[in-house]
Amino acid sequence: MIAEKVMTTQEVANRFYELAQNAEWEKIQDELFSEDAVSIEPPRSPGLQTVEGKVAIKKKGEKFAEMLEEMHSGYTKEPVVTGDYFSVIMGMDCTMKGMGRMKMDELAVYEVRDGKIVKEQFFY
Repeated sequence: MIAEKVMTTQEVANRFYELAQNAEWEKIQDELFSEDAVSIEPPRSPGLQTVEGKVAIKKKGEKFAEMLEEMHSGYTKEPVVTGDYFSVIMGMDCTMKGMGRMKMDELAVYEVRDGKIVKEQFFY
């Protein structure tokens, strides 16, 4: 029996970045997140909450997509890796339903354990 190779934090970060360049957020969640991952939003987040579990994280993503009227552009910068963590700067130019067009920038920090993302936290 051959054991599956566990990705390093750098490998997870590289794969995340590769998929993010094509806005493949569901694939990122399916491939890279642990089943019990946690997603933390700032206390002042407009309509999104901190959730636990991959299923809840996917539902949070669906809720965000429902809040969007139009996505004009978006970006994810290359990850910075240290120890069990990596961070990326991300942003978007979008029109939110009932809120108009806006530019949003954020720092996202990811914790990796056993080759999977176990926590994501957003700062904006």
